[in-house]
Amino acid sequence: MFTGIVEQTGNIRLAEWSDGHLKVTIDPQKMWTDLALGESIACNGACLTVVQWDDKGFQVELSQESVNKTSALWNVGDTVNLERAMPASGRFGGHVVTGHVDGTGTVLEVEAQPGAYIIKVAVPEEASRYLIPKGSITVNGVSLTVVDVGGPAGSKADLQVNEFTLWIIPHTLEVTSLKGIQAGDQVNLEYDVLAKYLERLTLVGGAK
Repeated sequence: MFTGIVEQTGNIRLAEWSDGHLKVTIDPQKMWTDLALGESIACNGACLTVVQWDDKGFQVELSQESVNKTSALWNVGDTVNLERAMPASGRFGGHVVTGHVDGTGTVLEVEAQPGAYIIKVAVPEEASRYLIPKGSITVNGVSLTVVDVGGPAGSKADLQVNEFTLWIIPHTLEVTSLKGIQAGDQVNLEYDVLAKYLERLTLVGGAK
């Protein structure tokens, strides 16, 4: 489990396909000295397994499903957000994040405001039901608060039903890969797991 509080960023050193999966080597800003084989690290929000490492970075493997569900930020030189799995004694600073990316969204606008940046994002219309004003969402592995949502029960009339906004403070931009975000970018999204469980329970329960 993760919290969406990014520990540091890393750069992709190597990315190559092998036997149907993508092997990616990531060099963190400061390499951890206590990694364990098989441990989980959220890389831009995707929970991936450490398969090997050296003194500069670590290697993970992505299945075709993982590649299909995530944004195309698996190229040499790309910057990714990194968070190791939360220890039982750790501080819970964000929200419940599984590291299971639901899909991607498209950045529509980035607007600078005093003390914050307003980012408008569009999601596939079928995912709009998971968006609520002041709810939680994970964007490229960062735990963020949905500010405004469009459509029925939304909070802003000029937004479409599948659009929402984020207000991001300069500190968050500075310490995450969101620093260079711009209109047209694809971002990894994980919706609130509690909402997804509730939906599933309602659907299955109603089908009996």
